[in-house]
Amino acid sequence: MKTLTAVATALLMSAAAPAFAWEGQVVACYDKIFVPAEFKTSKTLHKPARTVWEHKGDQMVEVYYPAMFLEHRTLVTEAHYVKRKAPCRH
Repeated sequence: MKTLTAVATALLMSAAAPAFAWEGQVVACYDKIFVPAEFKTSKTLHKPARTVWEHKGDQMVEVYYPAMFLEHRTLVTEAHYVKRKAPCRH
């Protein structure tokens, strides 16, 4: 009978042991922050600014066309997530 009681007690304690193992303290909390991709942009001249004489009805009109540029984008840093320390909300 003593052996059966000792075995039963050992079984109950071994079943409860995993529950005790997961009790811990919160050390720090972090938020997951999304950082969008970063690009370096540059532009090159496509068409220079110009002034043109055009016929509008029975008049000659001087029309100004501004310069046109092409924009080139180069990827500097890809989009990613960072951890930022935050107050715990639990």
